[in-house]
Amino acid sequence: MANSGKALMKMSAELPLLLAIGHKPFASDRMQNKDLGKKGEEVARRFLKKKGYRIIETNYACKLGEMDLVAKEKDTLVFVEVKTRTSLHFGSPQLAVTNFKQRQLSKVALNFLKEKKLEDVKARFDVVAILLGPKGEEIELIKNAFDLNWP
Repeated sequence: MANSGKALMKMSAELPLLLAIGHKPFASDRMQNKDLGKKGEEVARRFLKKKGYRIIETNYACKLGEMDLVAKEKDTLVFVEVKTRTSLHFGSPQLAVTNFKQRQLSKVALNFLKEKKLEDVKARFDVVAILLGPKGEEIELIKNAFDLNWP
């Protein structure tokens, strides 16, 4: 898996091509994906705690969307997007953090900062990419994965 924000943005641009060969998920697929997402978030929480992150909030939701995790690493507030896959058939997990998703996460993060009166804190976006495959858990932390992406 790639290990930089620039690689993430390049891969995000390739996602529509990958989706073009895919199928639209059925209801049972969506339920499995939701369960997979929850499992991935649990794995990410454990992983980040071992790395010294302090989890502040899970599944923060507002009218603009949802943030998987909000954490603190040293003096930095970290907004974390978790992407989990069971295979690389549609590419690595971080491919799902498209430019559209980055804009949506940016809006949610700004709302969080305003709501909590934290506009002046140092903050960044990290992505935790998880592959739950036959070899077990493969976890990649992409720190500072993208910049605030506001229209």
